[in-house]
Amino acid sequence: MDIVGFLKSQFICHLLICYIFIVSGLIINFIQLFTLILWPINKQLFRRINCRLAYCISSQMVMLLEWWSGTDCTLYTDPESYHKYGKENAIVILNHNFEIDFLCGWNFCERFGVLGSSKVLAKKELSYMPIIGWMWYFLEIVFCKRKWEEDRKTVVQKLLNLRDYPENFWFLIHCEGTRFTEQKHQISMQVAEAKGLPKLKYHLLPRTKGFAVTVQCLRNVVSAVYDSTLNFRNNENPTLLGVLNGKKYQADLYVRRIPLEDVPEDEQECSNWLHKLYQEKDAFQEEYYRTGTYPAVPTVPPRRPWTLLNWLFWALLLLYPLFKLLINMINSGSSLTLASFAFVIIIASVGVRWMIGVTEINKGSTYGNNDNKQKQK
Repeated sequence: MDIVGFLKSQFICHLLICYIFIVSGLIINFIQLFTLILWPINKQLFRRINCRLAYCISSQMVMLLEWWSGTDCTLYTDPESYHKYGKENAIVILNHNFEIDFLCGWNFCERFGVLGSSKVLAKKELSYMPIIGWMWYFLEIVFCKRKWEEDRKTVVQKLLNLRDYPENFWFLIHCEGTRFTEQKHQISMQVAEAKGLPKLKYHLLPRTKGFAVTVQCLRNVVSAVYDSTLNFRNNENPTLLGVLNGKKYQADLYVRRIPLEDVPEDEQECSNWLHKLYQEKDAFQEEYYRTGTYPAVPTVPPRRPWTLLNWLFWALLLLYPLFKLLINMINSGSSLTLASFAFVIIIASVGVRWMIGVTEINKGSTYGNNDNKQKQK
């Protein structure tokens, strides 16, 4: 196949994948809207149903990573802790260095059966994003404006609402607050120097208030903190567009299980504990760059078939009417009809590219560029 033919076939694959994701996602969002009538009648049923509906969306993203690109993720962890994963509630601390670190976090959740019920602390802007943002609304995701004076009351209330959640869940949190860039790192280390905190080489200073409140609100509900550090072999910097193109990556994820009773209750002590944790994460990162491995037993959790089966279900359901519509339009011979169809495809493609752009490092938020500068004044 010549290069033009290859690009055309790849473009068609992109369109079909995006079409399935967008249409199925909007259908599921629409169904989720109707589940609201269950909330005053049976809140726990509402939650269980939305966990399954959310899985139908998020598992499509994980399918792209696991089955489409064939990306492998080796887990480094204590064998005694391994058997507890997926069987308890946990707070998962993730580093925030890569465009697809959220996707690898979801993959970690999927391998242990908690993808549909996983929670995150996310910026408010994401709640307006169609499909994933709307899905998160029905999952009772904790959104914040990144202005703690305004956020604290709302965050506390939403976290307390999770205390009676009927499914095992993992609460994923990026304590750095924003994705790592060299510019943000320089500013963050200026703040560390001003506050007399030890400097970090591979992380930004953690934002301790949100973590401390999360621990306070979920204590006696969550059993442990999973300190997770992600890296990719061969010094690769993976992208979501690369995954969509079918590029295979090799991820290494180091996870330490820390019982929640080992995390201090006092906010200041909890803050000090988190800073110490990030110094240890920095040391693990240094060791990985030096040796290419982590100080734990490597294992590859088995892939589950449900992400692929879910995608195949939606593909079979949605591709037939698409092809039938396309054939009917071609047979009609109407230039206006064909032009309208092409316009819709272009809009869909641009929309998906916009959603991908949200994850790109060079288009990341300015949070951490300006905010930290103001703190030094």
